[in-house]
Amino acid sequence: MIVRIMGEGQVRLDDAHVAELNTLDDELLAEMEAGDEEGFRRTLGGLLDAVRRLGSPLPDEELEPSELILPAPDASLDEVRQMLSDDGLIPG
Repeated sequence: MIVRIMGEGQVRLDDAHVAELNTLDDELLAEMEAGDEEGFRRTLGGLLDAVRRLGSPLPDEELEPSELILPAPDASLDEVRQMLSDDGLIPG
């Protein structure tokens, strides 16, 4: 799976890690619904860190279609809210 972190680039991530990311995505969605800005910041950072840790960055000159697009680390709660589907940022 190719994941794009806005403002950073793309990462190749094995599908086996999607369950771990979905757990963080569920937490992020709950914090957003509760208006918990501090929790939102912490969990968004954790989600992006997990993608960076578990994935392999693609070289800048290699551009692949992204299957998943995640917000930049400094994205606001409102910006992320606009990116959400019913399942959160990560489908499934």
